[in-house]
Amino acid sequence: MLPLVVAGCAGGTGQASTSGPAASASPAASAPVTAAPSPTASADPAAACVAETIESLTPEQRRGQLLMVGFDANAPLRSLDEVIVESHVGNVIYLGGWNGADKVTRTSDHVQGLASATSTGDVGLLVAADQEGGIVHQLRGQGFTRPPAARKQAAMDPAELTEAAASWAEELKAAGVNVNLAPVTDTVPEDIGRANEPIGKWGRQYGSTPEEVSRSATAFLEGMLEGGVEGTVKHFPGLGRIRNNTDFSSTGITDEVATEDDPFLQPFADGIEAGAGLVMMASARYPKLDAENPAMFSEKIVTGLLREQLGYDGVVITDDVNAEALEDVDPGDRAVRVVAAGGDIVLTGAASDADEMLEALEKAAAKDPEMAEKVDAAVERVLTLKERMGLLPCSTSSG
Repeated sequence: MLPLVVAGCAGGTGQASTSGPAASASPAASAPVTAAPSPTASADPAAACVAETIESLTPEQRRGQLLMVGFDANAPLRSLDEVIVESHVGNVIYLGGWNGADKVTRTSDHVQGLASATSTGDVGLLVAADQEGGIVHQLRGQGFTRPPAARKQAAMDPAELTEAAASWAEELKAAGVNVNLAPVTDTVPEDIGRANEPIGKWGRQYGSTPEEVSRSATAFLEGMLEGGVEGTVKHFPGLGRIRNNTDFSSTGITDEVATEDDPFLQPFADGIEAGAGLVMMASARYPKLDAENPAMFSEKIVTGLLREQLGYDGVVITDDVNAEALEDVDPGDRAVRVVAAGGDIVLTGAASDADEMLEALEKAAAKDPEMAEKVDAAVERVLTLKERMGLLPCSTSSG
């Protein structure tokens, strides 16, 4: 076991918690939450706001908070209008390489403008991008600085890196991007290096030891938070030892080494302690942790390892579920299995899959009270993050 249990820093969004969700759970997926807020929620303005928001949302609007859909750079401005307005999806990610802050800002303003009483229950959207640096920078051109690759960031003094990351975050925030799906907290051993297709080949790692990764990834994360953008540690429990990329391969994606006391977990723990708003799950396999399921579908890994052992009670998001590694699982089942494992937001680059996923979540919750409780708990975690970001109508913070 790791020697620490993470406790989120004050004001952070990845806080550990020793208590369960404050808001009451819906007894059935088809019925709105009507129970009064608990005394704990009433005593805490933020928790009371979350409980009030949950109570005001329809079941469809609540489930919509559990998806994040891709917005391609070449798609028309109104391409996601229907999925947000009619299907109530509450989160968007920019994909495909967006050029120029003006275009990104215009799009961010448009999608946030779709939030209404009838679409999302007046809850604002998470608008995310992959802006790690190096080869991975979805936002480019005028108005955006291209961060250097992680290996070059790691050569910077941590204070210098934090200052630089804060300036990068300010650029994102000015363009309406409130979540960065970075930093990478995977450790790629030196003896694997560039043979690690998803991370090492592209220099996306901060180092070859957990200490090196923690040092720089945490500095980057702290800069994001200082600049007003939520950061994400990824890809839990680590992609550093696999050979192939789960986006494009269903083989060579197994880490035969990782256990519950793996030192490669430490950078994730340190990122959580530093206030990471989200943890992204890998779609790779870890047989010593769970012999049956990829990480994002594994209750042993999501709930047992991440939530219980590391003490993380924040938002768990998936890597893109359109990965080749998950090709044999229907889109609806992907969403159900993520939430059943203890996850919160299903990220899909294919917005066309949203309705199938939402319908599958509805059916699963309707026939299984335990699944209904998991849906409600996931919604509460997402809305708790959004309250801290100032995205709820009653938010006590301005984001």
